[in-house]
Amino acid sequence: MNTADHSRTALTWEQMMQIAPDDLAKHGRIPLTIYDRAGDMFERLAREIADLIKTKNAAGEPTVLILPVGPKKHYPRLVEICNAERISWKAVTCFNMDEWMDWQCRLLPLDHPWSFKGYMHRNLYEKLDPDLRPLEANLFFPDPENMRFYSGWIAERGGADLCYGGFGYSGHIANNEPPFSRWWHVGLDDMRNSTTRILPLNDETLIAFSHRSAGGDTKMIPPMAVTIGMKDILSSRRLLLISDSGAWKQHTLRVLLMHEPTVDYPCTLAQEHPNCEVWVDRATAEPPSRIMNDS
Repeated sequence: MNTADHSRTALTWEQMMQIAPDDLAKHGRIPLTIYDRAGDMFERLAREIADLIKTKNAAGEPTVLILPVGPKKHYPRLVEICNAERISWKAVTCFNMDEWMDWQCRLLPLDHPWSFKGYMHRNLYEKLDPDLRPLEANLFFPDPENMRFYSGWIAERGGADLCYGGFGYSGHIANNEPPFSRWWHVGLDDMRNSTTRILPLNDETLIAFSHRSAGGDTKMIPPMAVTIGMKDILSSRRLLLISDSGAWKQHTLRVLLMHEPTVDYPCTLAQEHPNCEVWVDRATAEPPSRIMNDS
């Protein structure tokens, strides 16, 4: 349970950026675990998901998950555990967090390298042994046609037992980007209650993805997304936010943990979740560098 003290004195931006990794937990508003080895973090994540499904199966109860494509390094291990231990996904319902689209808001072909639906089928569902795979009717992916119903479908299944995902450079969870226009306003309560919708990627998100995954070629990155809203993320019974992105996320981690909730960094709303944790590797927990790079 998140028992972070929200009454503590707010830190300045400079103070947040200078705190040593092992002191972050003392100042953060969300419980934090730092892993010396990222592999241990992803092993624990795979084990937690597998154990959740196993426990619910044994109780004769369904499991409802909200899943990301990022982080994704745990998926091979999750498949390995479930196949070895014969953990069935027949009673598991999976809601994907988001999906990228082209500039006309058309879904990408499943064989496109940036199709999240294609990735999940190739790297998770189809890797499970055939007798363990989830029912196709229990696999949900947001798209322009179903976005009006997505929240209702989650609610009809009793809400998510577990929602986990990364947090972006711009402070997004899923693709809940901070508003970027001077001409219209989104308040904190609007963001808190946001539901599945279409939106463009912010420039900083597009650039960050291009540098990390496409050699800096921004034209390779789909510019539009359909995303689950913060309302459904915050309504999950357990929320895990995870990163091993190193320098890319050092400043965002500190904002997530210590900044007052703000639409400028939607991830800060996770501070309001009663059962949220943040897991990162040590490189991500390091303070942002203040040394000019010679390269």
